[in-house]
Amino acid sequence: MDDEALNISIRKFLKMVGVSSQREIEQAVAKALQQGAIAGTETLPATMTLEIPGLTLRTTFHGEVRLQEAPGGSA
Repeated sequence: MDDEALNISIRKFLKMVGVSSQREIEQAVAKALQQGAIAGTETLPATMTLEIPGLTLRTTFHGEVRLQEAPGGSA
């Protein structure tokens, strides 16, 4: 196994996931605001599942997406 190749491959994958996920979330928020489904002040629970069947890896990450800064400063 080539550790450097693995590291580079993982970083490229995560960068693609991060950029694509951010774009999808931004578009979904814009659509929900336009449709009046959300007010724009919500904090929305979010989950992300990472799956690599060849490694029998499946793990879920939990967090939140804040549409407005938390009272008192940074989120």
